[in-house]
Amino acid sequence: MAGAKNHDYHILPPDVWPLVGAMSALTMTSGGVLYMHKLAGGHAVFFAGLLGVILTFFSWFGKIIKEAHAGDHTPVVQLHQRYGMILFIASEVMFFVGWFWAFFDFSLFPSTLNTDVIGGVWPPKAIEAVMDAFDLPLLNTLILLCSGCTLTWAHHALIEGDRDGLKKGLWATVLLGLLFSSIQAYEYAHAPFAFGKNTYGSAFYMATGFHGFHVIVGTIFLIVNLIRAYKGEFTPRQHFGFEAAAWYWHFVDVVWLFLFVAIYVWGNWGAVIE
Repeated sequence: MAGAKNHDYHILPPDVWPLVGAMSALTMTSGGVLYMHKLAGGHAVFFAGLLGVILTFFSWFGKIIKEAHAGDHTPVVQLHQRYGMILFIASEVMFFVGWFWAFFDFSLFPSTLNTDVIGGVWPPKAIEAVMDAFDLPLLNTLILLCSGCTLTWAHHALIEGDRDGLKKGLWATVLLGLLFSSIQAYEYAHAPFAFGKNTYGSAFYMATGFHGFHVIVGTIFLIVNLIRAYKGEFTPRQHFGFEAAAWYWHFVDVVWLFLFVAIYVWGNWGAVIE
């Protein structure tokens, strides 16, 4: 029969949201540049772009959920969604590789930098004190490790058809994520060094700050999954949205372990602890 579907793929109709998302992202980043250069209208342009990005997320992801309910996500489509998520996480890995590269370049070769500020040592001589790795950073490490366990609990509960366990595991993970972000905000507010004064402060805040941003995004991701869990949208055989959130959260956990060891422990070795 002409026009009949005889394959397992889902052919998407033309949609405006990819274009809206791209234009919104361009607007948001342009507004950020204007703001950083203290030019007029930077705030307005940035938030206009941000609003467009958020609207794109809601509309585009909502359509994907409707496609799943309509049965368009065949096993082949679900496999390719997993490939897409794996590639996205791989790109995020390389994003953090850049910040680790910068930190190790600064720390391993301090004599090649501005000797008046760095003094040929690491942390730089301008840094009078650093954070104690075995205080709040260690606590946050334990919190993230626990959150990975509670998320795994939720995943196994979903596979076993235990809706109550799924909800409890997600609630615990969301609360632990919010607790992590709160502790990191407190840590930043009481840090003994500022952002942008030297290479140490810049590398520290960019690496840990972007990780904190990823924790916030991951927490929002999990909250959306919690709402969907209450709506009964996941089944033991089809729950890619949950799996994607779980993969992302475990990736955030692993990145934090590297940050804790490299920046908080090794990077502060021999420095004055506040």
